[in-house]
Amino acid sequence: MTITTQSRPQRWDQPFGSEMTDADVERLLGVPEIQAIEADKFPSRISLAGILRNDARIMSYKAGDIVIREGDYGNSAFLVLNGSLRVVLAPGLPGEMLGRRKIQKKNFWQALKQLWTQKTSPEFRDIQRYDHKSGLRESAVPGSSHVFLQDVPAVLDSNKTAVLEGGALFGELAALGRTPRTSTIFAETDSELLEIRWQGLRELRKYDQGWRRLIDQRYRQNALKAHLGATSIFSHLDDDDLQEVADNTLFETYGTFDWHLSYKKLQEQDRIDGVKDEPEIAQQGAYPDGILMVRAGFARVSVERGNGRQTITYLGAGEFYGADEIYRAWKGELEVGLKVTISALGYVEVLRVPSKTIEKHLFAYWESDRQGGTRDGKIEPGKRSGRIHDFFDQTLAEGALQEWAVQERFVNGTQAMLINLDKCVRCDDCVRACASTHDGNPRFVRHGKTFQNWMVANACMHCADPVCMIGCPTGAIHRSLSGGMVIINDDTCIGCETCANSCPYSNIRMVSINDENGQHILDPQNHKPIVKATKCDLCADQITGPACAFACPHDALKRVDFRDVTWTGDVGGQ
Repeated sequence: MTITTQSRPQRWDQPFGSEMTDADVERLLGVPEIQAIEADKFPSRISLAGILRNDARIMSYKAGDIVIREGDYGNSAFLVLNGSLRVVLAPGLPGEMLGRRKIQKKNFWQALKQLWTQKTSPEFRDIQRYDHKSGLRESAVPGSSHVFLQDVPAVLDSNKTAVLEGGALFGELAALGRTPRTSTIFAETDSELLEIRWQGLRELRKYDQGWRRLIDQRYRQNALKAHLGATSIFSHLDDDDLQEVADNTLFETYGTFDWHLSYKKLQEQDRIDGVKDEPEIAQQGAYPDGILMVRAGFARVSVERGNGRQTITYLGAGEFYGADEIYRAWKGELEVGLKVTISALGYVEVLRVPSKTIEKHLFAYWESDRQGGTRDGKIEPGKRSGRIHDFFDQTLAEGALQEWAVQERFVNGTQAMLINLDKCVRCDDCVRACASTHDGNPRFVRHGKTFQNWMVANACMHCADPVCMIGCPTGAIHRSLSGGMVIINDDTCIGCETCANSCPYSNIRMVSINDENGQHILDPQNHKPIVKATKCDLCADQITGPACAFACPHDALKRVDFRDVTWTGDVGGQ
């Protein structure tokens, strides 16, 4: 019998910059900021030269090209090699200037009018809309996907900006933490930048003390203190004590940043990794050494049951675990240890606040309040009765529905389309209502994964971790400032399919657009139909809210947050 073998795929099988050469690497090794890196500290399998060759690329920007946009999600950082860039300070550029869609609710008469002004052909577009009045245009660089600000002098005159020049590093915090970019940066002059994807940035931070100090110091200065102060357990601290907690906090990451890629492959194989394959953050029975605070992503909390593990709950951004165990240890109770195992669900960034810091700044405060009769010595992390795991614990033996929801990553969704199949009569009123509000083409498909009588339909879930937003070259797909909806600006979408390919749930579809006669609108260069990315926008411009739920005559369909139990009574219980 012939046995077929194949080498295991490696990260560097797909370099970040396909055009990087040995000469480019030699040149970069001479850049002062890189020359200062202690190359001998890197293991041979992850050499500094290898990182530059495979995890970085040299990018050229013309004057006016936008490098990063406020609100975008990115997975890379930038080092300025030469040229001058501008950071737009608060309040920042208008959304329309960044390719954002301006949402304006229809009034009552406009809502009525759309009922009798439906186009005969789906996905109708008035091409006069695409006139670039937004202040953006494509870069002058042939083949470039950069977006160009048309009137840079006017931008500089009307906005406060700061200058970035050679040697400046930016974008590293958003890249490592998968958080939105906090400002817009564009090239003031023709510039050359080294773009480093998050994997390479992680290795530089791991093996070089200088980069680690730089990145950690920036996070401590710019974000950590505010993040800690906003939590319920540290909100009582003054600035000095809060700074001490921040100085002692450790940064940790687990899992794979581009988890959606491996997830989609496993879906195609009709198999999902179980809890045994997830990186462990803390192990059941281990001595608690600090409070774990989730800064980004999701973590699974599970317990041993028989030969496997059962999911108890999950932790999302802003939630924490471990205070109770540390408190019991501090009080001298016996057999102190973690009662659960915490593992990374996809990708998670964790802040670990050491036990000594917790004892000094939290438990003494609890004890003083307890003596005053205001506390019972237990942690008060906020009400969790609205969490979906409480519902599961009450209604389903062994939490099977929760296990399914976590396994399928539906916990990522804040507006999942949930259909009670016991109530649904397949009348398709929801589909017709969606089509009537979206140019004759529905923005969802009424089928999806099911558990007992529940079905999660194929519709955008407006995720807490919107990986679809990573890499959009024009910023067309973005999260609205009000409501947190993930929406697409049709006027600036170029049909590159980046968002559709990234969506873990295949809830973004590419469609050909038509003129008023129902004919495909063609690209004049290759005469192929122009395509646009489409997905659910929660009927952001409709006064009724999501048309699908509003039109359902049997109350079988709701848009739900899987962490919220309030939908259970509305959609129908078990």
